[in-house]
Amino acid sequence: MDSIWEKTVRMPSFPPLEGDLKTDVLVIGGGIVGLLCTWMLRREGVECALVEADRLCGESTGRTTGKVTSQHGLIYHRLVREFGPEAAGLYWRAQEAALARYREMSREISCDFQERDNYVYSLDDPRELEREMAALGQLGIPARLVRPELPFPTAGAVRFPGQGQFHPLRFLSTVAADLPVYEQTRALEWMPGRVRTDRGTIRAERMVVATHFPFLSNHGAYFLKLYQHRSYVLALEDAPDVGGMYVDAGKTGLSLRNWDGYLLLGGGGHRTGKKGGGWQTLEDAARQYWPGAKIACRWAAQDCMSLDGAPYVGQYSRNTPQLYTATGFNKWGMTGAMLAAMLLTDLLLGRENPYGDIFSPSRTVLRPQLVANIWESTVNLLTPTMPRCPHLGCALKYNPQEHSWDCPCHGSRFSEDGTVLDGPANGDILS
Repeated sequence: MDSIWEKTVRMPSFPPLEGDLKTDVLVIGGGIVGLLCTWMLRREGVECALVEADRLCGESTGRTTGKVTSQHGLIYHRLVREFGPEAAGLYWRAQEAALARYREMSREISCDFQERDNYVYSLDDPRELEREMAALGQLGIPARLVRPELPFPTAGAVRFPGQGQFHPLRFLSTVAADLPVYEQTRALEWMPGRVRTDRGTIRAERMVVATHFPFLSNHGAYFLKLYQHRSYVLALEDAPDVGGMYVDAGKTGLSLRNWDGYLLLGGGGHRTGKKGGGWQTLEDAARQYWPGAKIACRWAAQDCMSLDGAPYVGQYSRNTPQLYTATGFNKWGMTGAMLAAMLLTDLLLGRENPYGDIFSPSRTVLRPQLVANIWESTVNLLTPTMPRCPHLGCALKYNPQEHSWDCPCHGSRFSEDGTVLDGPANGDILS
């Protein structure tokens, strides 16, 4: 189902690759990370090209809620605990740098950018808000503990002032307009210095894999470092302006923001391949809190979740020195994509960047989430049912809300007839 962004903006179209190609930098993946990275490299005078297996922004980027914020849930007390205050402060400054770049670009690009305060609320646990406020105070991050005006009771919220929201596809349609892009060109196999696609071979000294979930399974162990999470959105007509951007601190709570007379209501999330509330959760909430509202549009999004809450941006693995990636944005892909493009541009040009170490894909994997990822993979690999995912052979689960076959291991999704919808699988269901 198309998102409100896809219904209101048509992305530019580009021809497929015909034959072989040689370039300095190849970007694989035509979502927001790939487009911003290609755009920045071109502005630096770098010869580059981008290939996209289908259409630009046809998956996760086109199905975001378009929030641009450095407040990523109640994350900072956990970052202080796991990384230390210096790294946690760097994480915040990186997100703020991304937000500032959006503000700067939106002066030249019409994209409905608006400043809004962002709120992370808790339904019933004031202590988690107090822990977060203590960490924010330690880091010198401006925030306030407030009681938000919402149609349901909360224990309070942490407010970040002066954040942003925008129309992501209106922004990216301008960014993409003059880029060297090849659509309907699927990367099939990587080798040092070249990539084989379904339309020819591309030779490039350096490459960026910006395919949401990295598709090369024999490098970097991303099949252990990532899992994917589904979430759902309704665009409601005749609903009030909530006066800011809101998200529940819990994984399955509600997200709210307004755009052009619509209230965007998100939630109902679950690990891909597992059961969850889906659109039914949102429909129930809409009837309860905004009984006069009408559903104008519905869509679903998919997010890559890292082991420690920070994305992986940098060299794909220790053994692939000219190959880079960006993934694991943990539901915060708008600021994550911008910081990734800025960091990758610096890395590709050999420039120092203060944020490289904290986002390095080669940082430790010894996190509790690793055990959960291994368990899910093991259980579903040993499940004897059909159909199977062509990525690593896990048993697929049927998703009745979206009429799709979903992989609980790594999040690949397929239509009822077996056609691949979401990676990391690079082909259709095994027969």
